[in-house]
Amino acid sequence: MTGSVLPVPPDPQSDYVVRQMRDAIIDTDLKLLGLINQRLTLVQRLRDYKAQQGIPFVDPERERTLHRYLQGANRGPITADGLDRIYDQLLELTKQETTSEP
Repeated sequence: MTGSVLPVPPDPQSDYVVRQMRDAIIDTDLKLLGLINQRLTLVQRLRDYKAQQGIPFVDPERERTLHRYLQGANRGPITADGLDRIYDQLLELTKQETTSEP
């Protein structure tokens, strides 16, 4: 096939729309990071208080209620399954990050 040249794909680094969208995504990621850290701080305070009061830290009914509440508040585009998976991971991470054990 002489004479046929494959087109060179555009460079995403020089595409204005790609750069804008990437900037918006990193801004959103930074906000998420801040909110996750804020959540961890609040949960640590709650965990410490519960420990002082002799209240069990993990409350399975509260976790189920949280899932139901968030499902009702979800307007997408995340699916119900996706939301459950994220919050299952977030709850597990929170338990791990706020434990006083190494």
